[in-house]
Amino acid sequence: MKNIRQSNINIHKDAWVEINLENLAHNIREIKKGIPQNKKFLGIVKADAYGHGAQMIAKTMLASGVDWFGVSSIDEGLDLREIKIKAPILVVGAVPVWAVESAAQNDISIAIFNDAHLEACKDVFDRTGIRPKVHVKIDTGMNRIGVRSEQAVEFINTVKSADYLNFEGIFTHLAAAEEEDATKEQFKRWNEVISSVETKGLMLHIQNTAATFAYEIPSNMVRVGISLYGLYPDLPEKLIYKPNLKQVMSLKGRITNIHTVYPNEGVSYSHTFTAYEPARIATIPIGYADGVDRKLSNQIYAKLNGEKIRQVGNITMDQMMFDIGDTEAKIGDVVTLLDEEDLSLDSWAKILGTINYELTCRLKVRLPRVYTR
Repeated sequence: MKNIRQSNINIHKDAWVEINLENLAHNIREIKKGIPQNKKFLGIVKADAYGHGAQMIAKTMLASGVDWFGVSSIDEGLDLREIKIKAPILVVGAVPVWAVESAAQNDISIAIFNDAHLEACKDVFDRTGIRPKVHVKIDTGMNRIGVRSEQAVEFINTVKSADYLNFEGIFTHLAAAEEEDATKEQFKRWNEVISSVETKGLMLHIQNTAATFAYEIPSNMVRVGISLYGLYPDLPEKLIYKPNLKQVMSLKGRITNIHTVYPNEGVSYSHTFTAYEPARIATIPIGYADGVDRKLSNQIYAKLNGEKIRQVGNITMDQMMFDIGDTEAKIGDVVTLLDEEDLSLDSWAKILGTINYELTCRLKVRLPRVYTR
């Protein structure tokens, strides 16, 4: 197994996030099985690839069949261009008008949805001769950004007639792909717009991860995010297919201390765990400042030499403790908090009442990442 270590923050910490590039490639192959061959595959790598490290995984994605990259800002696109990624990149979020020139100069496509964007594109063309590449973002019900669907036809026709930009595509975002009725209403608005304009030569994309698995929609590109990384979004009951995914991210740390606590002694702040019999306690250098929510205290398990051990006491800023029982543990042994088998991010998300997306993004705060293949 090949290991690659990368961190811009801390490379001396005895705890790390492990990224399995083979699992990433596996997930892409699995997802592509259900995508018609005539549809392009856009991989979402915003938020530093959901905490997995966009620069380090982008080339694996390309080699595995991803055609486009989706980012949330021009800066994220520039990070990919910095490592010589030549594939098309689309900023799916709102771009400041003053940054349009930077996008154009670096061949990064942007979402546009108002007159200010058009003016900025014209200004860039007038000054540089570069036609910014654009995708019109339609708001079909997300109510976040985009030109409202009832105004979209007029806006799209204006864009089509503009000779100072490169009109590449039209897209929208589904608010609740797991809910069939709400999604059908957005499909209806999407189809009303698409059927009313000339779309020859344009990229048309509406399917996010859940919709890619669940619906047949007139489009020629899908946008897949969280499932690239081995996790499922909320899904509707009826699916066209469900890929067999493998979690890409693991979380590991080495034991820094082992000691015994005795009956009626507490562990960590506020003594939320109290020993009723002698217990061997191991400490690892991972805490809430590393992205492990303090509300997980006393509720999660890890693995040590193949055996499950229980986390005890409040998780602190930099450390947490585990009851290791009578295991043959020693200082320096690796404790695995998350893996692709039965220590899933989904189990943490369920405890916290949140989504797996949030947790992958948290773990990039200060933990170095190790890439394996």
